[in-house]
Amino acid sequence: MEEKKQLSRRGFLKTATLIGASLAAQPILSKAVKTQNILSDKSTTSASTNVITAQRTLGVGKAAMTVSALGFGVMGMNYNRSQSPDRKQCIKLLHEAVDRGVTLFDTAIVYGPLHNEELAGEALSPYKDKIAITTKFGHEVINGKTTGRQDSRPATIRQYCEDSLRRLKIDTIEMFYQHRFDPNTSIEEVAQTISELVKEGKIKRWGLCEVSAETIRRAHKAYPLTAIQSEYHFMHRDVENNGVLDTCKELGIGFIPYSPINRGFLSGCINEYTVFENNNDNRQTLPRFTPEAIRANTRIVNELQHFGRTRGMTATQVALAWLLQKEDWMVPIPGTTKLSHLEENLRALDFSYSAEEWRELENKIAAIPIVGSRYNAEQQKQVGH
Repeated sequence: MEEKKQLSRRGFLKTATLIGASLAAQPILSKAVKTQNILSDKSTTSASTNVITAQRTLGVGKAAMTVSALGFGVMGMNYNRSQSPDRKQCIKLLHEAVDRGVTLFDTAIVYGPLHNEELAGEALSPYKDKIAITTKFGHEVINGKTTGRQDSRPATIRQYCEDSLRRLKIDTIEMFYQHRFDPNTSIEEVAQTISELVKEGKIKRWGLCEVSAETIRRAHKAYPLTAIQSEYHFMHRDVENNGVLDTCKELGIGFIPYSPINRGFLSGCINEYTVFENNNDNRQTLPRFTPEAIRANTRIVNELQHFGRTRGMTATQVALAWLLQKEDWMVPIPGTTKLSHLEENLRALDFSYSAEEWRELENKIAAIPIVGSRYNAEQQKQVGH
């Protein structure tokens, strides 16, 4: 086990390359593959391929949902992350994620808009009885275009639910998040609509994204929440101090850290010369991704690399493993378009170190000033209500 943990990055990448080459010759999966959670007798998984079996439970009681300890964020496959592989390659990678034991897949209506849900539906609906596909409502989308407004009126939620079911090609949504708080519709009214959709069998559970501890309490009192989704990583730790994580722990609500690698930055693969695509990459609009900010914040990546170098870990694995050891009701959802990165992400589950080691790393990173806000002013107005 210790030998496995000391795997060097060079050895890891060599193994991933060999695995990727062998998988390229395999036909695209069309059915669920994997025993226990995913069943089939035609798996591309070999003895050397990493398959995760660890699971975690989000929520309690009737709101509980058990999923793989690491999920998959589908958004970046065709939205907001510059160029991406063609559709067939994206579908193949999603099938590979299922093959490797991932059972939680996250998308949203506004991603695209609509296109990301359509991709998720095409790729993942054959596995609908074995995995959880979660999606989100709230951002107003009219004729396939986002307006920048929020709309969580009961009639809108119902319409978005029906539309998502159709695009995802499923009979019920495992968890339906409110993507952003709607100041014109009370959270109690939203919860009431959700409870009706649960009774009708349209959805099974619900969650909230980027809200305050007070809103979480009000929503949970109206109808039990399964999970809260918020940005959380080494460069954005607000949920530790604003009461969100404490409230989740107190009420038995799960937590889903999105952008756990800070939109790819913590991997060390982005530098001040990186060019983001104008038409399909929101990082070009974020203050933290200017050349000046990237250059300054690279000190943080250097600390992750230093920590991982003596432990056989990549910077990405350090970032994910740090989140995974925080709480057993926390499930990060990194996304990728590459098989080698999927393998790298999943192997973050192989590492376990002492609380003292993690605390020492936290302190070193906390001492480094972070340059640039995570959102621009307009986007920041939509969070924390």
